[in-house]
Amino acid sequence: MDEIKHDLQNPSKATHEDLFGRGITYLCIGFVSLLVISILYFITTRGLATFTTNHVSLWKFLSGTNWNPSLLDKHGNPQIGALPMIVTSFSVTVLAAVVATPFALGVALFMTEIAPERGTKILQPVIELLVGIPSVVYGFIGLSVIVPLIRHSFGGTGFGILAGTLVLFVMVLPTITSLSVDSIKAVPMFYRSASLALGATRWQTIYKVVLRSATPGILTAVIFGMSRAFGEALAVQMVIGNAVLMPHGLLTPSSTLTSQLTTGIGNTTMGTLPNNALWSLALILLLMSLVFNILVRVIGKRGALKK
Repeated sequence: MDEIKHDLQNPSKATHEDLFGRGITYLCIGFVSLLVISILYFITTRGLATFTTNHVSLWKFLSGTNWNPSLLDKHGNPQIGALPMIVTSFSVTVLAAVVATPFALGVALFMTEIAPERGTKILQPVIELLVGIPSVVYGFIGLSVIVPLIRHSFGGTGFGILAGTLVLFVMVLPTITSLSVDSIKAVPMFYRSASLALGATRWQTIYKVVLRSATPGILTAVIFGMSRAFGEALAVQMVIGNAVLMPHGLLTPSSTLTSQLTTGIGNTTMGTLPNNALWSLALILLLMSLVFNILVRVIGKRGALKK
């Protein structure tokens, strides 16, 4: 009886293991949370130093078109204008998403609605291969193939927004395709059966039932693709031209936020104005990533409410 009473009053081995596993889980969660908070704090404090320590106007930073932090303009103010890089970053991101989305939807529909078995067998390995290719390989292919092709076809240097768009188009295509496939597969089968039973053709069912039901998921896929394109650095840097100029066309060499960061961060001294200005660009990238994540959550909640 005493042994049974002891077993009932004291935690068992399974309870100890459960508490140990729970403690490890909470420790990992705390470590990840601390890491994220530290990154946010570090980038925010460094990025705001341009405005708090160096007293640069936020409006001039966001609206200026000249970027040369080591020099002063005729009014004695540092030439820190990030507008060309902001415009170029949004241009290549939006254009890449616009070009990639129709192709991604076509591939996703083929893999789910037209020929599920054959499409998945053939195209799934291709998508996985595209995901696994390093960014530098995409950039090298763009530099060796796309840039000369644009140069011979349209003139100019070949570097610019068009070359960056084509490279990013291939890079974001697997992301948008994979998430679109998951969204279309999540549409209940009885939606299709009910539509066909009412006399709709297969294409009418796909267009008016499947795609409309999967719209929130497809929009989420597009935003994830845009987030991937907005943060891409190396591949874009190799084909964009790296000239901090306001773009006047698709063939104009320019520079994105990420390409300017990668080319300039190693040539500045920590704590100086040129270095702080680059951290301000990093802060813009961080804020845009947060915006993309918020959009994904908002669209996901609206899609859940509609269901």
